[in-house]
Amino acid sequence: MAQKLPKVDVVTVGVGWFGGIVAAELTKAGFNVVGLDKGKEKNLKDYMHTHDEVRYPIRGEGYQKLTKESYTVRNTLNQEAYPIRDKATAVIGEGVGGGGSHWGAQTHRYYPYDFEIRSKTIEKYGENKIPENMTIQDWGITYDELEPYYDKFEKMAGISGEPDPNYPERTNPYPTPPLKKNIQMLMFEEATKKMGYKPFTIPTGTLSEVYKNPDGETINACQYCGFCGSNYCEYGAKADPVVTVIPTAQKTGKFELRTHAKVTRVLHDGTKATGVLYQDTITGEEFEQPADIVVLTSYVFNNVRLLLLSQIGKPYNPQSGTGIIGKNFTDHHGVTISYGLYDDKKFNNYVSTGAWGMAITDFTGDLFDHSNLNFVHGGQIECRITGNDPISNSITPPGTSSWGKEFKKQSLFYHNRFLMLFSQKATLPYKDHYLDLDPNYKDENGDPLIRITWDYSENDREIHKFIQAKQVEILKEMGANHIIEVPLAEHYTGGLAFQHNSGGVIMGSAPESSAVNKYLQMWDMENLFVCGASAFPHFSCTNPTTTAAALTYHATEGMIKYLKVGGGLLVQAKNQKQFA
Repeated sequence: MAQKLPKVDVVTVGVGWFGGIVAAELTKAGFNVVGLDKGKEKNLKDYMHTHDEVRYPIRGEGYQKLTKESYTVRNTLNQEAYPIRDKATAVIGEGVGGGGSHWGAQTHRYYPYDFEIRSKTIEKYGENKIPENMTIQDWGITYDELEPYYDKFEKMAGISGEPDPNYPERTNPYPTPPLKKNIQMLMFEEATKKMGYKPFTIPTGTLSEVYKNPDGETINACQYCGFCGSNYCEYGAKADPVVTVIPTAQKTGKFELRTHAKVTRVLHDGTKATGVLYQDTITGEEFEQPADIVVLTSYVFNNVRLLLLSQIGKPYNPQSGTGIIGKNFTDHHGVTISYGLYDDKKFNNYVSTGAWGMAITDFTGDLFDHSNLNFVHGGQIECRITGNDPISNSITPPGTSSWGKEFKKQSLFYHNRFLMLFSQKATLPYKDHYLDLDPNYKDENGDPLIRITWDYSENDREIHKFIQAKQVEILKEMGANHIIEVPLAEHYTGGLAFQHNSGGVIMGSAPESSAVNKYLQMWDMENLFVCGASAFPHFSCTNPTTTAAALTYHATEGMIKYLKVGGGLLVQAKNQKQFA
């Protein structure tokens, strides 16, 4: 029998970026918040001496342990799914801070086109431009509505960058200057400008200088040490929930953090959430935490899984297209990479950060004409310096043997004589791509694992071909002696591509087509909010955290209004009338 605890104003499930933002904003507004996280607590002391490629990027310390909980994958509806057991594949953050502690910290915004993708595509090209079974939809919020919340996240995190020339005008510049440019970036800048493109330094949460944010939290200056993405930052120079929003919440005295607390169900009476049921993962004890508001702020898979296990919302059915929970799963599964190798140039590929480089966005979204192209959306192209880890990298020219004396010679020669062009392309949803509960595989508690049904679409493949051709043109302009084009895999095999997953609890303007409204409030259960990339109806070209965080900041204003007014839907369907 679960022990029932005293009721609180708000309980969050997961204490990473989104749980931290909710805790900071709601406690500053005077409400009591309990944050539950199934992992352990972390602080900067835990980040010391973590420059270890084997321990972190390869063995995956800091990631969810697959021996306790995994997910299953299949490509089509008629296949049987199998669980993922390769820890290098399943990069889901674990512990307080979640993925926000080991993220690479790239912080682009999404484009106005993304938030109104269906309407704008039809307006310009007609409905026939959208492929059969592609389920893109407008998000129920516009870029202009979200822009102040992008700005709020960037100021909290101290983002270092320079504006993308293709974006609408910003309310404010980035709070800190862009990172320094190295030789590779200067080469990319010169070449792409010659080609008529508009390069800019990638915005990032690894900061160019010491910065104190509006809440009084200090983030230090990046050391370019190379141990960034997949690693914790021992310098405190990477924007991280552990050094920003979580301490802000704790200083209010109104935030209680409970670790080793695995939430197994959202409790409800059919119309409202009453709290959550959670298990102490050390003692096995069960507790019921009542709350006026329940906020799911965990990873995409867990948000969807908890709703399905708790029987909240109608599960998505790919055969009929009915239901919502699990619909429109997307991810950056198929990145496009091309390498340029140089016989006469040498770079320092060890010096890096998690998101260091330059980008062009001239082939993103609808910034270029798609009239004669057989795909929707696009992808940006980046010259990325991620750190040449000695174990993971061995780049040699095409035709080199994969073993033996010649391989060793070429591998050593080109180890610091290559650069990478990298593209994360938009991934658009299809009717048969979704999340549900696996009928065969269960976790350690006997609950079904989440199941992914997904494979590359023709849209994915066509964007890949188009973007890779552009990468090759740029590398030739940059004077590469050898070019390696990394092919797109034949099928998706379960890799999570940098923890970039989205969908399953998608947002929109009406309950018929979405699970949550623009405040990330469940249509079916007004005191249940679901924050994170699970709300994205599709995945754009760049990293999800900035957009998910902006949506969460917007949602916290709705939560505060809900608590102060005493309930109700913050947005009514159809007419979009705001609750008052």
